[in-house]
Amino acid sequence: MKKKLLIIGGFMAVSPLLFSFCGFYVSKADGTLKNKTSQVILVRDGNRNVITMYNDFTGDTKDFAMVVPVPVVLRKADIKVVDQSIFQKLNDYSAPRLVEYYDENPCNDYKKYKEDMMMPSGTAMEKALSGKVAGARSSVKIEAQYIVGEYDILILSARESSGLKTWLLANGYKIPANAEEVLDPYIKSNLKFFVVKVNEKEKQKLNSNFLRPIQISFNSPKFMLPIRLGMANADGDQDLIVYAFTRKGRVESTNYRNVNIASNKKIPLFVQKNFGAFYANLFTNQWIKEDKSVAFLEYSWNVTPVNPMKCDPCVGNPPTEQDLVQGGVWWLGNKDWTDYSDVDNEEPDNGSTNVHFTRLHFRYNRESFPQDLMFQVTPNTENYQARYIITHPASGDLNCDAGKKYLHALKQRRKKN
Repeated sequence: MKKKLLIIGGFMAVSPLLFSFCGFYVSKADGTLKNKTSQVILVRDGNRNVITMYNDFTGDTKDFAMVVPVPVVLRKADIKVVDQSIFQKLNDYSAPRLVEYYDENPCNDYKKYKEDMMMPSGTAMEKALSGKVAGARSSVKIEAQYIVGEYDILILSARESSGLKTWLLANGYKIPANAEEVLDPYIKSNLKFFVVKVNEKEKQKLNSNFLRPIQISFNSPKFMLPIRLGMANADGDQDLIVYAFTRKGRVESTNYRNVNIASNKKIPLFVQKNFGAFYANLFTNQWIKEDKSVAFLEYSWNVTPVNPMKCDPCVGNPPTEQDLVQGGVWWLGNKDWTDYSDVDNEEPDNGSTNVHFTRLHFRYNRESFPQDLMFQVTPNTENYQARYIITHPASGDLNCDAGKKYLHALKQRRKKN
């Protein structure tokens, strides 16, 4: 039977850091699996972090396994599964949008339509996973073991730099040739490893063939998303969509340039039939123009449930309070006074229910992204969205002086667009 193991993200340096759902696949088959696009939800306030990882694994769930480097031994209460629809909702809502406007017929007795409508600113584990393998027992230790939802979870620790690689190989997994190169600095940081495998008995209780996203919580003074581990099995560029939520404002990268994707551009009518291809081409061209090492902003807005305006225009329903809580925005829920994990947070919980949503789009490879992603929460609350405008021409009889002028201007506009 083929076994596939997905190793995602990693933590660098001595301090606890965040991780990315971007990694390399290994398997017992000769074929290789590639990781092209990743999605992750980051929720950050003070030192507390909630990370939700999207999994698009397809195939026999008996073949699925995943390893995530983590800074501490996670408690069972720090791990949960959520409905995968949250990712679709966030993507649909914050994705670049096509806007349609219509010219008024100037020959009618109506006030001339204003085209310039710009947006406002402003599990019992298998023996193979137990570590009871000759040569691996001495270097890998099981720190904790849980069943969460449809998953069996182990927390492992490795005492030597080659510990994880030894453990994987001892269990019959084939890893990419350059895996040790990218694993080594993470393992030297003495991190724990969050190992996930499907519990078939628990899985059968669900009426779904999909594996639900996994969400973990922990405290860390660092706000970072390692991506270099995800390049181990890459055969080209990889895309990463980050949905970030804070109380204060926009999330930005601190070690790569932050650039707003081109927006509010008037585009030809024929683009309407293939807007997806249009945006993909626009993104690629701007990515090359910006020398590739850049963080693109595609959406930023206050999405607090009581805020009536969250986009201009909206392409879907805004995330509800229930959606936000499911995505990890804990401050919208009731305060858990039995949780002492935030007692060392530098910033006190002032009871604010403000929620600011940032969507960042990265395309990276070994050459253009030599460093892991580092972030900061900023006080910038300016609204932004990737928006592209189609204006349909006026219809009806245009045989009047104003209509003739309009037709001349329309010709010039089409030439320009």
